[in-house]
Amino acid sequence: MVPSYTASARQDWRTPVLQMKQPPRTKQVFMALACLFLLLTIGFTGRAFAATAADLDRDAIQALETLSKTHQLASEMRQKASAILVFPNIVQAGLVFGGAYGEGVLLKGSAVDDYYNSVSASWGFQIGAQSFSYVVFLMTPDAVDYVANSNGWEIGVGPTIVVVDEGAAKNLTSSSLQDEAYAFIFSQQGLMASVSIEGTKITKIKR
Repeated sequence: MVPSYTASARQDWRTPVLQMKQPPRTKQVFMALACLFLLLTIGFTGRAFAATAADLDRDAIQALETLSKTHQLASEMRQKASAILVFPNIVQAGLVFGGAYGEGVLLKGSAVDDYYNSVSASWGFQIGAQSFSYVVFLMTPDAVDYVANSNGWEIGVGPTIVVVDEGAAKNLTSSSLQDEAYAFIFSQQGLMASVSIEGTKITKIKR
């Protein structure tokens, strides 16, 4: 089961964000090491690195269609969202130090508005590799502005985001959506035990 994260701790069916207390410099070095490990593991030819903008556009639309067909709530959110971040293929690898990387698009309506990457780092008991997709529905103009104008959005900071797992889905309907963003993780393939986007940094890139 994938946990839910919010920017503020609320005592309901969602799990509060776990605050990471690391010096900024240490955190940057740690993320750089983890991402270096990831690059050495999958190589620059991995599918996390889309060949062209057209490839990324196509893969993102296909991933969103897959999610919409398998999750009715996601299909309804698609109609209500101010914008949608789609990351069609995130590659994650770990051997104590780990990292995950992928590229995606920001959709406004059916048009691609911009391109973003998704980067995360982790450490602890972990070994293996996996890939997955995730989509973030940005439900308010303020959330869209934050993503577009910040120097990278670290999930757990800024707009309140709920990761919709089976438990969360039972408590949500299209008429009860009150948070600024909702994320769905899907199409997991690989041998690692779990998938999390907590602490992931989403940053605008040029394509």
